[in-house]
Amino acid sequence: MRIALFGDIHANLEALEAVLEDAATQEVTDYVCMGDVVGYNADPVACLEKVRAMECPTVKGNHDEDASGSHSLDAMNPVAASALEWTRQQLSDEQRQWLSRLRMVRQVTDFTVVHSTLDQPAHWNYVTNRFDAMSNFSYQFTQICFHGHTHVPRVYMKSDRVQEVPAEAVVIEAGAKYFINVGSVGQPRDGDWRACYAIYDLNHKMIVFRRVEYDIEKTQQKIIDAGLPQMLAERIAEGR
Repeated sequence: MRIALFGDIHANLEALEAVLEDAATQEVTDYVCMGDVVGYNADPVACLEKVRAMECPTVKGNHDEDASGSHSLDAMNPVAASALEWTRQQLSDEQRQWLSRLRMVRQVTDFTVVHSTLDQPAHWNYVTNRFDAMSNFSYQFTQICFHGHTHVPRVYMKSDRVQEVPAEAVVIEAGAKYFINVGSVGQPRDGDWRACYAIYDLNHKMIVFRRVEYDIEKTQQKIIDAGLPQMLAERIAEGR
């Protein structure tokens, strides 16, 4: 069993399609989505419908929640808020209900999935270092938990202590726990513009991260044509 774990798509259809095409070449048998299907980029409807058609386990991200609601976005970053207001106008009531009904936390086979953290999943806290990860492990009852939210692939391992290990090929050790960020499909922020996702090989107890090129210029042009903030088109090329 080989599971593709992907998230933070953020309405980037070209990146999503490239990831799914790449996963198909890697003998992937199943898919799991970390949430934030929409937001920032210009294809919220197409990305939502593609993920929904896959019928794979999907958890709710903060942009999914904001896009499905009608609450004020005044407290949010103005660029993100502008994109979310636009996204709300693109989605049908039924599509917004689908986003709204997504669960915050899922258990899939022998691992857990959450968009942000297990301790307070609805508070959308960020895990950017091992100290942030420590509190999450107290609420983690499976050996592995996959998440997203920061758009940066990271691996935190707890054995005798909590440490960050390179987000490359990770062999799961007996007796250790892992809190793993699978990176972002549609808006990476680690300086690498290519779409990022992970594959979990359950039979070999190994997790590998993959980077995939896509037609970024097409994505940028769609952002501009939609009248979304220019910054959103620029940042995806910088991987920031």
